[in-house]
Amino acid sequence: MTDETQRSSAFEFDRLREEIADSFDEELELSLDEETLDELSSAEPGSGFDRRLYFRELFRLQRELVRLQDWIQAKGLKVVVLFEGRDSAGKGGAIKRITQRLNPRVCRVVALPAPSPRERSQWYFQRYVAHLPSAGEMVLFDRSWYNRAGVERVMGFCSEDEVEEFFRSVPDFERMLVRSGIVLIKYWFSITDAEQQFRFSMRINDPLKRWKLSPMDVESRRRWEDYTRAKESMLERTHIPEARWWLIEANDKKRARLNCIAHLLSQIPYAEVEQEAVTLPPRVHHADYVRHPVPPELYVPETY
Repeated sequence: MTDETQRSSAFEFDRLREEIADSFDEELELSLDEETLDELSSAEPGSGFDRRLYFRELFRLQRELVRLQDWIQAKGLKVVVLFEGRDSAGKGGAIKRITQRLNPRVCRVVALPAPSPRERSQWYFQRYVAHLPSAGEMVLFDRSWYNRAGVERVMGFCSEDEVEEFFRSVPDFERMLVRSGIVLIKYWFSITDAEQQFRFSMRINDPLKRWKLSPMDVESRRRWEDYTRAKESMLERTHIPEARWWLIEANDKKRARLNCIAHLLSQIPYAEVEQEAVTLPPRVHHADYVRHPVPPELYVPETY
């Protein structure tokens, strides 16, 4: 085996290990707190610092997201964030880290399925308008009206005339949203050809993630260049001063998440919202109350 082959094999092994570790870290993030940060360590010497740094920064940024959430609610702001990018670019992972610790009544995610026959007969933007925020809400679109400029165009689900009409309409549509008081932020997650190939291969071989790989995703892999041309056209024609695009280098998932959250926080000036102190009232006891026994058949069997 040549030195170059050995280096290539070692690199592939490291990437596999990182991908598996990232899946485990996703669960760990949900129970993360300050006390456990210093106890985190990597199985491989020398790589623990980066992993601890990621957790520390994620936790810090998520605390800021909670402050931002309070500000949005208190000031009645209306925020829309669009997440676009190729399949497996990491949009969902970034969205999950943003919403992990937020109130779903304030911050909600919209991921619409393919349009129904009725929706296809409506004004193109109509089904998206129904999900726009009210005062005090932030809505994250996991794919958005830009489906028309991407998957619909590449896969032939719409005509070129419909695409052209979309490009004529979307700048005016987004300017209208901004004039109405909506804060509109648009992200494109960018990955390389090789990175998408790797992530698709991981999904194919992981039974817990195979469901993420749809027939449409598989076909999109074949049409990489078509998607590239569609993306370039989309950015060129819909990057406007009132609603510009922001590109996120997403080959490194952890860096992409942190960069996305940090940038999102920078786009909306916010401050601490003073919270009223919460005091639990004393529990009321009634002398005549007797708790009745619960029938044993109502309990879930204690398998564990």
